Amino acid sequence: MPKRFLKNIAEYGMFLVLALVVRALPREAAFRLGTLLGHLSRHLQPGRRRTAAENLRQAFPDMPESEVRETVRKIFVHLGTSGVEMLRLDLFKGKADLETYFSFEGMEHLEEAFAMGKGVFLLSGHVGFWEVGTFFMPTLGFPVDFVAKKMKNPYVDRFFTRVREAAGGRCIDSKKGARRIVRSLAENRAVAVLIDQHARPKEAVVVDFFNRPAHTTPIIARIAMKNGTPIVPVFVHRTQDNHYRVTIEPMILLEKKSDEEAVTRGTSLLTGVIEAAVREDISQWFWVHRRWRAQKPPKKTAA
Repeated sequence: MPKRFLKNIAEYGMFLVLALVVRALPREAAFRLGTLLGHLSRHLQPGRRRTAAENLRQAFPDMPESEVRETVRKIFVHLGTSGVEMLRLDLFKGKADLETYFSFEGMEHLEEAFAMGKGVFLLSGHVGFWEVGTFFMPTLGFPVDFVAKKMKNPYVDRFFTRVREAAGGRCIDSKKGARRIVRSLAENRAVAVLIDQHARPKEAVVVDFFNRPAHTTPIIARIAMKNGTPIVPVFVHRTQDNHYRVTIEPMILLEKKSDEEAVTRGTSLLTGVIEAAVREDISQWFWVHRRWRAQKPPKKTAA
């Protein structure tokens, strides 16, 4: 048997054990386990810890070192909790859980955008528990597709595709997504795209994110400008009692142009919206990612 196949099976076996444990626990016990896993991950992944600390120092140069360390700790707790939530994503059940765990602000903006009949881009980022939109959007009655990158392990990837699609949404492979995105919008569906991670330079434009140049995918701006698609920013922040505050902002209509300068301006505008959402609680963003590669990385220092 090929080594890759055996490695995939072994990884999936260990993953499945963890998933079964997390799914069997009561919700609050699972969250406590997530906190523990977050602390453990912070100690076992020094490279990620250093990346988070350096990103914070660059984004907030006046932040005291003690606050950097405390924020890094909170970031890993958040990531551990989010991992546990992801494994339990399909355990949310209908409108009863919607009313129990969620509060919404700005629903009228989503309704207004859908009424245009041109489909809707949902602008978001790796803020809070972003994956939970795969539950609440279909449950609220909004047809939705989610652009996601496939995982290397096909068995783990199938698991996450199943839990993401459990409430009725659909996943779109990011590598083959452009045509499907356009098709979904033509069907007056919402398409959720996260544009706050590093994009390959040949497929990106460079815009400022926390005052640093960052390679960013222009896919939302490019399609929205061509087709007049409304863009609705949606962000989900976890509250201290492990509920979710969903903020739906007024729709954005970009200028109908196709030149690269206009696309860059549009992408910069959208990136600024994401930055504002991150600033609401900086511990709930994915600082462990090497987002800024349009400049030389800072020298490594201990976190």
